Amino acid sequence: MSDFTHFNEQGHAKMVDISEKNDTVRTASARSSVSVAKEVYDQIQEGANKKGDVFAVSQVAGIMGAKKTADIIPMCHPLALNGVDVQFDWHISKEETYSIIITSEVKVKGNTGVEMEALTAASTAALTIYDMCKALDKEMTIGPTYVLKKTGGKSDYQRS
Repeated sequence: MSDFTHFNEQGHAKMVDISEKNDTVRTASARSSVSVAKEVYDQIQEGANKKGDVFAVSQVAGIMGAKKTADIIPMCHPLALNGVDVQFDWHISKEETYSIIITSEVKVKGNTGVEMEALTAASTAALTIYDMCKALDKEMTIGPTYVLKKTGGKSDYQRS
């Protein structure tokens, strides 16, 4: 078990000690998507959802999700985030399928990365879209969800 950083000598879960790591500016961006029916697309475009502005509510939910990551992912460290942004774009295929592309960006000056916060922001925004639109379309599909980029710390990463 010594090769796994989240297990102690007894094989039990532990939170990794990051106290010796250097503070650096760390960023991460993640992406998720929600495939929806044309009726959902029309409703969002017209601002006609009975629960409110789908993107405004989902954006706030994504930001809140990033801030609460340590509360829901057991081994994540609580972080004082410096910035969180969640953006939405439509992708309409030639076959007229409708997808909402969700991109989150998270920034912190600290001693551990923010990939999990970025993933949680994108996921929470996607789940909120589903919740707000499920009365109209129960066939919505969420995902895939993945890290696009991370900077800071010992290494940077850019999804190919």
